Amino acid sequence: MISIAITRLEGADPEVPLPDYATAGAAGADIRANFPEGERDGVVLAPGARALIPAGFAMAIPEGYEVQVRPRSGLALKHGITLPNTPGTIDCDYRGPVGIIVMNAGSEPFTVEHGARIAQLVVAPVVRAAFSSVAALDETPRGAGGFGSTGA
Repeated sequence: MISIAITRLEGADPEVPLPDYATAGAAGADIRANFPEGERDGVVLAPGARALIPAGFAMAIPEGYEVQVRPRSGLALKHGITLPNTPGTIDCDYRGPVGIIVMNAGSEPFTVEHGARIAQLVVAPVVRAAFSSVAALDETPRGAGGFGSTGA
């Protein structure tokens, strides 16, 4: 287990829980909307609309890790609420406010309420690559076949 330091932002509601795991086997920690004072009525997302929802904190992710931001399956199924840049990545050198880009892909308006669970965070190790230019790539059975080239 790794430790991630979190600091609440000025104006954030200290009663809104920090990210936490709903069950012992959960891979993702639920993250909640934490609107600043004066904006706690939430945000209504019309169908097709998106908004940056504040989480009310910043964090220090250890070097060698990232935090992936993913949708919650219940919100996606019941309301069509998703994250358009899934999975989003929070890099280890970012120390700014955490916000979640939420999109309503459903057919009805949806209210993102203050304190509501809106996404999940998955901590993952990062493997860095060295990219190099070569004259030709090695051959494989699939070759340069594009989307759907395996018959699926």
